[in-house]
Amino acid sequence: MKTIEITVGPRGETTVETRGFRGGACREASRLIEQALGTRSGEQLTAEFYQDLQADQELNQSR
Repeated sequence: MKTIEITVGPRGETTVETRGFRGGACREASRLIEQALGTRSGEQLTAEFYQDLQADQELNQSR
């Protein structure tokens, strides 16, 4: 299941967390939300982000 969770802290700081997306699809899915919230102060990538990259590397090694 693909979800985007937006958390607003007591001082107005926000975090956007995606779940269920593989590779760069998470960035595409959250792009408009992040633009609406303002300047990004950081990014923390999860293992899901690297799944497509790993699959491509395994495919290239098996050839």
